[in-house]
Amino acid sequence: MTKQVVAGIDIGGTNTRIGLVDIDGNVLTDSNIKTDEYSSFEEYISTMHTVIEILQKNPDLEPVELIGIGIGAPNANYHTGCIENAVNLPWNDVPLAAMLSKYYPDINIKVTNDANAVAIAEMVYGNARDMRDFVVITLGTGLGSGIVSNGEMVVGHDGLAGEVGHTTAVPDGRLCNCGRRGCLETYVSAPGLKRTVFELMATSNLKSSLREVAFDGLTSKDIHKAALDGDSIALQAFEITGHILGRSLADVVAYTSPSAIFIFGGLAEAREMIINPAKENMEKYMLACYKNKVKLMPSALGNKDAGIIGGAALVWKERI
Repeated sequence: MTKQVVAGIDIGGTNTRIGLVDIDGNVLTDSNIKTDEYSSFEEYISTMHTVIEILQKNPDLEPVELIGIGIGAPNANYHTGCIENAVNLPWNDVPLAAMLSKYYPDINIKVTNDANAVAIAEMVYGNARDMRDFVVITLGTGLGSGIVSNGEMVVGHDGLAGEVGHTTAVPDGRLCNCGRRGCLETYVSAPGLKRTVFELMATSNLKSSLREVAFDGLTSKDIHKAALDGDSIALQAFEITGHILGRSLADVVAYTSPSAIFIFGGLAEAREMIINPAKENMEKYMLACYKNKVKLMPSALGNKDAGIIGGAALVWKERI
């Protein structure tokens, strides 16, 4: 018997993950390619097509029928199927859906922002299954966000709504890759946490194991490990990061009045170290009518497959 599947694709700045997903959200088989090693976007799309074809022929799978392709990518426009003004990708303003449809003219192809894809996965397969209004914040190399209102993604008239990471957290603050200053993601992201650590080390005499690590060699995982070991600089960096996040989430609540905000991504693996100060400061800065009404919790999706499942959920949500 042939099993229907959707190809879920998660495009990142370095790697692109591709998997075949069934209607229950199970990743049956997957692979990955480098995003940034191709001489042209056409070559990249051709390689993506080849990988999808290979996955369908996996001898360990029962026969499958590909019924759709769903893609999450930075700055991907839901309306046009294009990637626009993506600062962390090797190419820009490219017609992603149109070029892939040349290989799959009769297959449903959906494209959206990568954080929106995670939000849809949370809605279809995660903790937001019974929610109509919620927000997903993805914390990684940047800060992404997906906003669901009345059961629908908020995409805006131009398909690019919901960029919480590029709201101003600190006026005239840190320089962002987008060219502006003070964006939230320059403070609340893996690179933002690292910058906070080095600022603290430059302005205090506190002892820290992190002082032994060069800037280029330090990762958010190193900082998390140091915090677990009681390192003062690491703990203070998480407190500052959570404070700034919580203050911004209080504004997000005022705009959207969600039932819950889900925190997802590599930096979210620090769990209570970032969620506790974020929750405290969200409540502190929130308008009184919203207080104690909004849950702030980790995503139910595992980091490894969430992008693939999110891409596939773009297609599956229309059939469930």
